[in-house]
Amino acid sequence: MTANIVAWILLLVIAAYACGGGVDYGAGFWDLCAGGAARGKRPRWLIDHAMAPVWEVNNVWLIFVLILMWTGFPEFFQTVFTALWLPLALAAVGMVLRGAGFALRKPTRNLAGRRIYGAAFAVSSLLTPFFLGTVIGGVASGRVAPGTVASAHAWANTTSIMAGLVAVAATAFLGAVFLSVDARRFGAADLIVYFRLRAWAAGAALLVVGVIGVTLTDPQAAYVHHGLTHGAGLAALLVAVAALAVTFWLVSGSAAGWARYSSVATVALLVAAWGLAQRPYLVPTSLTVQEAAGASEPLHWMLFVTAVALVLIGPALVVLYRLDTRGVLEPLTDEDVGA
Repeated sequence: MTANIVAWILLLVIAAYACGGGVDYGAGFWDLCAGGAARGKRPRWLIDHAMAPVWEVNNVWLIFVLILMWTGFPEFFQTVFTALWLPLALAAVGMVLRGAGFALRKPTRNLAGRRIYGAAFAVSSLLTPFFLGTVIGGVASGRVAPGTVASAHAWANTTSIMAGLVAVAATAFLGAVFLSVDARRFGAADLIVYFRLRAWAAGAALLVVGVIGVTLTDPQAAYVHHGLTHGAGLAALLVAVAALAVTFWLVSGSAAGWARYSSVATVALLVAAWGLAQRPYLVPTSLTVQEAAGASEPLHWMLFVTAVALVLIGPALVVLYRLDTRGVLEPLTDEDVGA
């Protein structure tokens, strides 16, 4: 029972990182697609102001994921980080370059330097979710089993590539929805339509890539494919599609602020569908939750510590996100500081 509870908490935290971090990765994706210096000046201005208060906070969820995997399911941690170390390392490098690029771009006065840092931030915002998606696809494909050695076979397959594309599309969708709402908050009327159109386009791409992904699932991922097309997994997918349709409608109306919640629900439900599809396995069909679980006493302590941490940290993050979405945490510009 304890192992199952910890596994569901792990899935919940993965969904939290997919949604919280996904918004930031999506903002970087649209930074990449904004065009040249003159054309992309306004969208990048909004991206800088919208991301600045919270972009580092979302890594808290990633730390939770690593701790839960390492302590709660050590064999699962070993299996994933042994067989899939290359895409994980590339994703980690992307996170570092992305953070450095975003942090150093704004204070840099030299145009060439700003372009280099901006390119590092934007390109890494595309590659990092892609490689994280390939890791999920590698696990779901059934190619990663205890004892599997690292090879391209483990993550360069149909399921992994489609999962990577779904991750990119999902982050682009979240980023565009949140930026369209932020454009209202910052009084940038010209950017409301700009990002609304991109939210529709990214949402349509997410739907198309998701359908293709389910259709072209690797034969070795038959267990997860069956879970996604039957029972609770299918129900979660259908509700996710409904949430996507609601987001399309909300983002174009006067209640656009609610589109943030429906877009987050869309991505969270996609993560839930994956978890429901492969239960009771952590690695289909070779490693169940019970087989991967650590010793019972550490699991009980970890469950207690995790509950305390979520009680202490969860409300603080909710308050932070709430203050940010209300514009309270809008960062001062250089002109403001000078004044």
